[in-house]
Amino acid sequence: MKRLILVCLYPLLVCCNVLAQQPSPLWQEENIPNYQNNSAKEVVVERDIISIQNVQSATIEVYLPSNKNANSMAVLILPGGGYNSVSYDWEGTDYAKWFNSQGIAAFVLKYRMPQAESVLTSHKAPIQDAQRAIRYIRHNALKFNVDKNKVGVIGSSAGGHLASTLATHFTSSYYQAKDAIDNENVRPDFLMLIYPIVSMKNGVTHQGSRNKLLGKQPSFELIQRFSNETRVTENTPPTFIIHSGNDKAVPVENSIRMYQALVKHQVEATLHVFPDGGHGYGLGLSKSEAPNWTGLASKWLQSLSANNF
Repeated sequence: MKRLILVCLYPLLVCCNVLAQQPSPLWQEENIPNYQNNSAKEVVVERDIISIQNVQSATIEVYLPSNKNANSMAVLILPGGGYNSVSYDWEGTDYAKWFNSQGIAAFVLKYRMPQAESVLTSHKAPIQDAQRAIRYIRHNALKFNVDKNKVGVIGSSAGGHLASTLATHFTSSYYQAKDAIDNENVRPDFLMLIYPIVSMKNGVTHQGSRNKLLGKQPSFELIQRFSNETRVTENTPPTFIIHSGNDKAVPVENSIRMYQALVKHQVEATLHVFPDGGHGYGLGLSKSEAPNWTGLASKWLQSLSANNF
């Protein structure tokens, strides 16, 4: 009887192993741009979320909806963490599962930290990884059952800054092409910002994130370049923004300035500002005062699909 049970279970175990998703390296080791060898290690901090610090090398994790539910859209997910860590499940894999429920393929990026010992130029590393990631999705669009012209990006907090950088710096590639993946377009087809850092300007930015990304005494030119509200053009993708007025970490002015720039350039934009919620509420399930932004996002995505794709 024991032998029979083992035989019956074996196909199930094989099936589960095949279906399990594992993060994949974004770069081949010899092709990582802006990189130097080092002995530093990543650290996973024991908290109520998975917080990964000192990220040395980028990975991408794939979450796919069922084929019957899939609508051919895809989204690159950039978790926050103040450019000091990656809130991997809280603003990453939890989001991915929600997007799957909407029929959208989701890809969680663990991007390099600007001050990691492996990084040569701090401000380039995150955007290099983000540009590579969206190209990776498009290059493998057939494999993932997605339309390469329906690939967007979502970012929270510092991840929102990185997402807005991806959406406003797409005329420049931040690294030299390494392989066929890098022939793909880096412009997202839509942009979603959740309590985002957008500006690097004094009095608006989150100072700790700016220090990590640009250094403690950045040049005026560098501040301007990564104040993404100044980079908006008519070609910036349609944008959905959520923020809370009582956010004490990242001032709501980041989202307001971004929205004003989008409207000025006649880009389709939606901004929801809530009086409560504070900062860092993820999907908004952990505290009663957090806004129910996923319901709003679902309607926006449906409208986007109907009107733009």
